Amino acid sequence: MILNCPLPKLDFDTINIGHGSGGTLTDQLLNAGVFKLLSNEYLDKKHDGAIFTLNGKIAMSTDTYVVSPIFFEGGSIGDLAINGTINDLAMCGANAKFLTLGLVLEEGLKMTELWEILLNIKAACDASGVKIVTGDTKVVERGKGDKIFINTSGIGEVHPRANIDMLNIKDGDKIILSGPLARHGITIMSSRQGLQFETTIASDTRPLNNIVWQLLDKYGEYIHLLRDPTRGGLATTLNEITTDTKLGIDIIQNDIPVEEEVYGACEMLGLDPLYVANEGLFIAVIDKSIADDFLADLKAWEYGNLASIIGVVTAAHPKQVVLRSTIGGQRVINRLAGEQLPRIC
Repeated sequence: MILNCPLPKLDFDTINIGHGSGGTLTDQLLNAGVFKLLSNEYLDKKHDGAIFTLNGKIAMSTDTYVVSPIFFEGGSIGDLAINGTINDLAMCGANAKFLTLGLVLEEGLKMTELWEILLNIKAACDASGVKIVTGDTKVVERGKGDKIFINTSGIGEVHPRANIDMLNIKDGDKIILSGPLARHGITIMSSRQGLQFETTIASDTRPLNNIVWQLLDKYGEYIHLLRDPTRGGLATTLNEITTDTKLGIDIIQNDIPVEEEVYGACEMLGLDPLYVANEGLFIAVIDKSIADDFLADLKAWEYGNLASIIGVVTAAHPKQVVLRSTIGGQRVINRLAGEQLPRIC
């Protein structure tokens, strides 16, 4: 969703040090921009914090976003910062209710760029039903940042049937991937390098709270673990699971969804899709008894048509992720060594 809301009339075109002083420029920036655009009954009080009521068990998460470039196909640092924290909470079985928003602005950032990012933030909040209730703005000197960094912290209510815990995973559990790999990482890489492909590849950044909540409604405690494979990709996330559970995982290459254009881009860039970052999909480790029904429900989701059962938990090779390849061979999939793709979130 793209909001059509013009930049308010301001006395400045770019951010300068004065916008971080707490004085008149700060007041104009916040009141004409942030507060007015993101207005709600909590933020409108303009307190240093927020007071609200939640029911039952709650979850909390925080993350800082430094992605470069700040705009890319399918999104920007703005919606990425909102969706990222919403999704971290969703992986805990929680529906995000309230977020904080911390902006670190570099002197020289164009107001048109900041306004577009704020519009993306607003659209992401509206799409997911979350409210920004408090925040902070700082300005750093030119050359001391990279246009804009964003911190978001979130709090949400945990689903009453959720029991998301690594200790629940057992031999025979099925592993489901909610969509195709590597779109976000390849989008960022192509944007940074100015690469052009025959088809447009766009980031998969999106909120996952609603679909996760629906699945928890139906399957509850049969969902043993949820993870979003962001930095380090699918391979690293699965290795984290095997390390913590001391169980193994078998995955089947033919069952792992990778779109043709993304696979081609990975080949061109010398990247393995298993290690490329994602921002709008998740891994579910579930009891084998619900696997087929769970997959069918996930495929009915607007973004889940390529969802797939990609593997199984096994006690046969503890602490190892083993890939069964297209040609019938097997190989151990290790964690990402070093940094394959810089600053994807």
